[in-house]
Amino acid sequence: MPRRPLPDHPVRLALLDLLAEHSTLTSTQAAARLGLSSGLCSFHLRQLAELGLIEEAPHQGGKARPWQLLWETEVEAEPEDEFSALIHVTPDELAEIGASIRRLLFRYRDRGTRPADAVAVTAEIRLRTGDPVG
Repeated sequence: MPRRPLPDHPVRLALLDLLAEHSTLTSTQAAARLGLSSGLCSFHLRQLAELGLIEEAPHQGGKARPWQLLWETEVEAEPEDEFSALIHVTPDELAEIGASIRRLLFRYRDRGTRPADAVAVTAEIRLRTGDPVG
């Protein structure tokens, strides 16, 4: 199965986080939790579906369209440990998080002798600030 790219748009990441937290979610529910418009959430949910990351959840019909993650099949197909999270932190906390991640990664990069069973891993960390509406 070809690997699907994770989205890098803040609203889409926030929606994925919400869907991981709640098994299903409508655009109206997502909008209420994120403080965004239902239309904006609906647009981004449809984009996530086009990427193959979510699907419309079974429902009784009507106007509400609940969505659910397709993570389970993706996780089985891809052993890498990929995740994303929308967090709310102060500038000082953001600096602390960045420094902690660097210390953790550099501990492995700079350890000198490479263990015989070690494999190369690319670590990509993006800590971005800004309004998720962007």
